[in-house]
Amino acid sequence: MSFKGIEEASIRIQKVVNKTPVLTSRTLNKIVDASVFLKCENFQRMGAFKFRGAYNTLSLLSPEERKKGVITHSSGNHAQAVALAASLLGIKATIVMPKGAPQIKINATKEYGAKIVLCENTLESRIEETNKLIAKYDFILIHPFDNENIINGAGTAAYELIKEIGALDILIAPLGGGGLLSGSAITVNYLCPNAQIFGVEPQLADDAYRSIQAGYIIPSNYPNTIADGLRTSLSERTFNFIEKYVDGILTVSELEIIKAMRFLWERMKIIVEPSGAVPLAALFSSKIDIRNKKVGLIISGGNIDLNDFFSQLADKIIDK
Repeated sequence: MSFKGIEEASIRIQKVVNKTPVLTSRTLNKIVDASVFLKCENFQRMGAFKFRGAYNTLSLLSPEERKKGVITHSSGNHAQAVALAASLLGIKATIVMPKGAPQIKINATKEYGAKIVLCENTLESRIEETNKLIAKYDFILIHPFDNENIINGAGTAAYELIKEIGALDILIAPLGGGGLLSGSAITVNYLCPNAQIFGVEPQLADDAYRSIQAGYIIPSNYPNTIADGLRTSLSERTFNFIEKYVDGILTVSELEIIKAMRFLWERMKIIVEPSGAVPLAALFSSKIDIRNKKVGLIISGGNIDLNDFFSQLADKIIDK
């Protein structure tokens, strides 16, 4: 992983990915007493930053690897990203997804043309089922975050943000498996060497925070958080990088995540999923001092099931 790798990834994917908008809010700036810039990856293709890394990685496969087909395991956004990238590149994709994954993400993955294999709601089950299929069909594994090309692709979101608005004082990104945070840290350390970078995860899924405190990886056991994209454990690769280059890991409660989502939906008029709202939740909770600072937030995605919301609206219609 290197800044050169991120620059090359940015060039490689630029004609395929969306250059997502950077949004600001005067109301938000007043609340937190800082200048906040939101890199809105909820407007990315398939609705999340994951498409950056997936397309970067699949486009680098050799002709022989493409013929074999690819496989990954994911609760949702990486699944959709690999499925879409594979469809665009003419590659067969198989996705192992936990039974508890949001139905909207399972449906979208199928619609992009991938074959879905469901497994139990544990990381061990995901890995076991994936390894079985690799042994049987010789698929190429596209790991959700423990992959240099995935991380380089993920880092292009922060790269675009800084290129557009200039140097930051602080960058905050969601933290699940650590790919986005690692790629963001590479970018920040190169372009804004004096800036701080923080990862944020739910208090109910604080395995990364506890891992860094302990000095070794403490696995996540499919925690019961609304931020389903942040339930994954770190890998050795991301753990070592975060330990070395990230300034801190912040945790937020479920209610704090909901408060941040509500602000983004109501005041900024953008749909953001719980995982994407955790950086803003950290700001609202005053986890770090950002007063008079220039702060960048990576809003990682916007894939959320709205069936209940629209069902409630429909129930209010008198003359159905």
